[in-house]
This record gives sequence, structure tokens and C-alpha cells, in this order.
Amino acid sequence: MSGVVLSNVVKRFGEVEVIRGVDLTVDHGEFCVFVGPSGCGKSTLLRMVAGLEATSGGSIRIGSRDVTAADPSERGVAMVFQTYALYPHMTVAENMGFGLKMTGHPKSEIDTKVAEAARILKLDPLLARKPKALSGGQRQRVAIGRAIVRGPEVFLFDEPLSNLDAELRVEMRVEIARLHREIGATMIYVTHDQVEAMTLADKIVVLRAGRVEQVGKPLDLYHDPDNRFVAGFIGSPAMNFVAARMNADGTLLAPGISDAQVQGPNVSSHAGSVVLGVRPQHLLLQDGASHRVDMIEALGGVSYIHLVASTGEKIVVEQRDDAIARIGDSVGLRFEADKAFLFAADEAGLRLR
Repeated sequence: MSGVVLSNVVKRFGEVEVIRGVDLTVDHGEFCVFVGPSGCGKSTLLRMVAGLEATSGGSIRIGSRDVTAADPSERGVAMVFQTYALYPHMTVAENMGFGLKMTGHPKSEIDTKVAEAARILKLDPLLARKPKALSGGQRQRVAIGRAIVRGPEVFLFDEPLSNLDAELRVEMRVEIARLHREIGATMIYVTHDQVEAMTLADKIVVLRAGRVEQVGKPLDLYHDPDNRFVAGFIGSPAMNFVAARMNADGTLLAPGISDAQVQGPNVSSHAGSVVLGVRPQHLLLQDGASHRVDMIEALGGVSYIHLVASTGEKIVVEQRDDAIARIGDSVGLRFEADKAFLFAADEAGLRLR
């Protein structure tokens, strides 16, 4: 069994602590995605698992082995980077088998493993080509194939789709998901794109400033976020946040939005300033003049109406009918009370349950 266990893992660069006591378990065969904004520490954490960054504190285990101080070559991992890093003078087959060749594996074994990886990745017709004759998506598949032939216990992906255009990103997401289903290996994947995280992951780890904000299944994080940061990061378009006030009787007062009775066993205990969170699909336009239509994204089956409130807050509303407001119109808003989230108004923004 080749899961990964991080125990109170810390990383410092001089006096600056960039990974702050991370505890995490990735089960054998699980597809785990590290997600978060730029600078949150997700790539650094992945590189620590790979052994490319030394651990300043805590421990890392892969399977039954403590690999905290082990050399990268001894960890049983293979890493796919953002850049393809293929040898331009070698064919696809030679690129995929080069690592095994350098470690002295017999040619027959290398050929067998390369052929199997090529079958999995549908690279069979391309084995004789050189990288310059491949598309971006094909080059990334070769880089993944190079990892597969090593037969690692754990696959590590560091934003592997960042250099691809939108269509290829979708195609490669499907390829990576299919690869995981076929080989069943433990995979840890880093991305800043929460759509990639939602579509690929068995488990998402949301990071902010070197700390784990929440860990869970994609839909669990979407429907039950622990704080305002997770609620705003998971979901596209992002959740709307509006300053509001909760009365002791459970009435929520949000400027420019219809009053509503918010349900919950402890609503009265949260009386005072709160932050109302509502996803774009749970907001409805109505008559009124509290919000100005600033921009419209008409995408065909769905439109996103960007509003600016009289208080200056920006709000996005999703519409799926043809009754689209016009830029410059003044509109009112109401929301589905049972779909609303309440958060503390302080910096931590913890969920009020």
C-alpha cells in the first residue's frame, strides 16, 4: 500500500515559514489535488514530497517508509512538471525509456514498459517521432509516459496543463482522469485552477498561506465550506459575499437584497454583523433600483450578469433564460434563503452554522 502521510510538515526559507505545520493523509490509489492561489505553498509542498525541497520540520511517509530525509531517487515517486522537458534529439520512445536506460535496465524490459505506457496514453503511432513533430498535448502525454515507465508508487503532477490552450486542457483532464482509473496509482496533483480540482480529485486540499484550510471531497467542499475563503475559492463563478446584519429573530438584513428568514438551529446566537454568501445560481433578479448592471457575459445556454450595488459591492447573477437585463439597467435582487451561507464578519470568516 503506497499512500502518503504528512505529519506536522514545515518548510522555512531562512526566517520565512512557507509551509506551516501541514498534517495530511493521502490514501493508496487516491487522486488528491492541492489547490489554492499563487503563493499558497502548494508546489513547495509537492516538491517536499518528491524530495526536491528539504523538510524543515515534521515527517513524510510513503507507504511504510519514512522518506523525510531520503534522496528523491529512493522515494518511489515520479514527477510530471509544468514544462515538458523532453530531449529534442530523441524520439518519443527514447524519451520515455531514457530514465530506465540510465539506471541500467535491459533493453527488452525498457521496450516492454514503453510499449505499455504508449498503449495507455494512445501514443503508439507517435513512438518514432521527435518532440518538434508533436502538439502540446502530445508532448505532455510523453512526459506522463516517462513517469509511467518508471513504475512509481506515487505520481506527482505540478500544474501539468498550465502551458496548454483551453481545448487541450479539457482534453488532457479527461486523459489524466482515465489514466488514474486504468492504473489505480496514488496521484497528487497541484493546480491553481479549481475547475481542474473539482473534475479530477477524489480529495481536494485547499491551501492558503502555507496552511490547510479544508480537506474533503469536491462536492463536500462546494456544499459545506468551513470558511469564507474556501467558499469563495471552490465554485465558478465564485460565491458572492455581501455585508449583512442578523437580527435575533433570524431576519437577515442585506442592503439592496430582499429580507429573508434564514433557517438554522443557532441563528439567534449569530445576531450582529455577518457576511452573507450566495452562489450566482441562487440569486434572482427582480424589480428594484439597488444594483446597476455593469457587464453581461452571454454564453448561450447561460449568462452571467455582473452587478454593482449602491454600496459598491460587486455581485454576479447566473441566468438561464432569455430575459437578460441590459448594461446600465437598475435592478433588485432576492435569494433562495435555504441556499444561503453565513460567515463571521472578521478576517477568519468562519462559517456560522
